[in-house]
Amino acid sequence: MSKLLLGIDIGTSGCKVAIFDKQGKVIAQSTKSYPVYYPASGFVEQNPADWWYEVCIAIKEVLAKGNINPQDIAGIGVDGQSWAALPVDKKGIPLHNAMIWMDRRASKQSKETLEKIGFDRIFEVSGNSFDATYATPKILWLKENKPEIYENTYKFLQCNSYINFKLTGKMTQDLSQGYGVHVFNMKTGKYDGALCEELEIDIKKLPDIFGCDEVIGGVSKEAAEVTGLLAGTPVVAGGLDAACGTLGSGVVEFGQTQEQGGQAGGMSICVDSPLAHPKLILSYHVIPNAWLLQGGTVGGGSLKWFRQELGAYEVEMEKTTGINAFDALVNEAAKIKTGSEGVIFLPYMAGERSPIWDTNAKGVFFGLGYDKTKGHMVRSVLEGTAYALKHNLKTAEEVGVKVEELIAMGGAANSKLWTQIKSDVTGKVIKVPSSDTATTLGAAILAGVGTGIYHDYKEAVKETIKITRVHEPDMKANAIYNKYYEVYLEIYDKLKDTFIKSEV
Repeated sequence: MSKLLLGIDIGTSGCKVAIFDKQGKVIAQSTKSYPVYYPASGFVEQNPADWWYEVCIAIKEVLAKGNINPQDIAGIGVDGQSWAALPVDKKGIPLHNAMIWMDRRASKQSKETLEKIGFDRIFEVSGNSFDATYATPKILWLKENKPEIYENTYKFLQCNSYINFKLTGKMTQDLSQGYGVHVFNMKTGKYDGALCEELEIDIKKLPDIFGCDEVIGGVSKEAAEVTGLLAGTPVVAGGLDAACGTLGSGVVEFGQTQEQGGQAGGMSICVDSPLAHPKLILSYHVIPNAWLLQGGTVGGGSLKWFRQELGAYEVEMEKTTGINAFDALVNEAAKIKTGSEGVIFLPYMAGERSPIWDTNAKGVFFGLGYDKTKGHMVRSVLEGTAYALKHNLKTAEEVGVKVEELIAMGGAANSKLWTQIKSDVTGKVIKVPSSDTATTLGAAILAGVGTGIYHDYKEAVKETIKITRVHEPDMKANAIYNKYYEVYLEIYDKLKDTFIKSEV
């Protein structure tokens, strides 16, 4: 066996490692979890040592599961969650836990920077809003609150670039992750020195930028010893998890759109120019000469939260019946009419990103009554995340981007009901490829192109992506959802000032 590719995904709740053959078939895969720390209100961190420890275990596991000879692995690609701020010293030793995308501690720095420099100046360069969840305000928070760490920082790394460093000893920044730092120019793909000076961020503390499929080095002897990989195996720069998932879903043509449902939800539209909207997110795609106009939401983890806090019965029954607790909850939701009979859920469980960008936004169940059941609540969670998706798609239309169909990925895509609800709410056709492996497959494809296994991305997608099912929108359901969507928007509009007061 030869020409195998290894994909590594550093997600929010855990890492996924998978080995693929050239046709995109999974030879072996492993998922490992690691903790998320909440040391104070608005603080959300992860220990990078946890990432590396679990990645090493997972790599050894997939090699053993697939009975893989490490010399058959032609290349490695690593993707990761966005907007982390991880300061490391010259030896690559972390000086602080990674402040991940959910972290909002830098709201003060975000507000003060906007007042000092102005939104237009920052947006002109970055093509993105200046919100506390991005890496830039976190760097400024560190500089203000822990100046000794900032001074001793050699580079600020992203999640995947830290794993790349542990694999190769090289500190890098891939093109698709650049958007998290606002001094990264979305038109040129380079750092803007003038904006660095205005923000008072030392440009030397930012890693060199590499193309996502560019080989940055080989697996080091030290990394080979702890992972079981062959020393010298090529490692590419990798990319943003959403962008790799977009590639792994088959989105390589302009106008194609990926929809994702995981801890972080949203959509990514492939465009041929840096088309920015102040309420959306703009990044480079992992493929050359393409950008992604994205919507990023936090509600993807709402069902997981519901299971954890209100699904004790289903969790207990899983032990005796073998029926997955998530499936049991969704089965209850399936019994409820379209629109949950007026129960509406705002999925703003950690504030919200696009398109409202509200740190103070809260999760809300609206329309409960004695006649409502757990099934109503669960269905409203599924519908609420679909409304958030629609909100982002409608916002993209404001800059002339019209989406006709979506390609779904992430854990939510495994649910036929959830996917159908999204189709009905948005009125869009949704196609589902092999959703569980889209992100790791995208990372592996980068390695395949970078090492010459594939001639180009179109060949890679044609050879690896298979659509497993298609959801057509029920337009009668869509008409019902359109009415409830207006209520969904109105609930937030009526409560947004109250959310601020609740922070007191």
